[in-house]
Amino acid sequence: MYHKEKSIQIKSSASALYNNLSVLRIAPRCLTYFTVVHANVVNMVSASWDGLNFSHRQLQSKEGNIAASSSLIMQVGRREGVLNLSAFQMYESDGSIMVYWHALDNPETPTAQAVFARGIAAVRENYICVGISSGSVLVFDIPSKGSNVMLSEVLEEHRDAVTDMASECSGSLEYMADLVTADDSGLLCVWKSGEDFQLLHKIPGFDVSCSSVKLWKGTVAAGYGTGQIRIYEAVTGIVHAEVNAHARWIYSLDIAPFSGLLLSGAEDSLVRVWHLTMNPDANSVEVEHLYSECITDTQICGAKFCDGDGYAFAVTGYDLSEIIRYTQA
Repeated sequence: MYHKEKSIQIKSSASALYNNLSVLRIAPRCLTYFTVVHANVVNMVSASWDGLNFSHRQLQSKEGNIAASSSLIMQVGRREGVLNLSAFQMYESDGSIMVYWHALDNPETPTAQAVFARGIAAVRENYICVGISSGSVLVFDIPSKGSNVMLSEVLEEHRDAVTDMASECSGSLEYMADLVTADDSGLLCVWKSGEDFQLLHKIPGFDVSCSSVKLWKGTVAAGYGTGQIRIYEAVTGIVHAEVNAHARWIYSLDIAPFSGLLLSGAEDSLVRVWHLTMNPDANSVEVEHLYSECITDTQICGAKFCDGDGYAFAVTGYDLSEIIRYTQA
């Protein structure tokens, strides 16, 4: 179904972080942007659609109050910003200018506990949500023009560190739920955005960490440390399907919104493509396995589709200085 394309070399290797790959497709410019985190550096690559031209840049995250210091980056969202151990930072799309910096509160905590941000999602073009290690979710109000970003709300439903979050990726406004957040206990919180975010449902996790989550057409896809993928109805929490997808910890999920293809990557060196089919009459979602690829001796830490149809996808692995790409045959 897919065949391997020429890999994109990056200047430093990928860190062993959940969801350590971000992809943004810019149709008017026929470019695809890739970002991969290594320690306190973001590797940024822009690639032309014909695969002939590449532009490389590295962004080093700095502390806002101490110019000479730097801290480990936990996650990058290409449309949203950079999360590191002490702050949420927003840059221009090319990484040239920092436009916003928000320090995380650092209360009295034991020295063995770190304060960090992890999990980031843009919701309905009005908000950017960021998860932190205390379990709180910070909601930032994003103006249509200018850089006057403001912290508008803090959501306090999680009791464990946030691991990931996702907004409704279909682009449709007809679905009530438009944000799902996950934490280290596996708890999922489903939200409706607005001036005040409304909690719609809590989906228990049974003390199994949920490392990656996606929201598509009112359906939640969640990947767990057990290697399982579970498909839920967002508003009610009904389980549509449970798949023993991988032998080890799932590090990344992605959904192609136009086709319903689901991509999963895990510690077992496997990346797999599934197809989600919605059956409105039976109020169910069926999962079909379509494709598997083994990237030998590689701990996969990022896997993303490169387009809305799932025609191509990219993969990163721990300690690999390349982005591996696949396209449909």
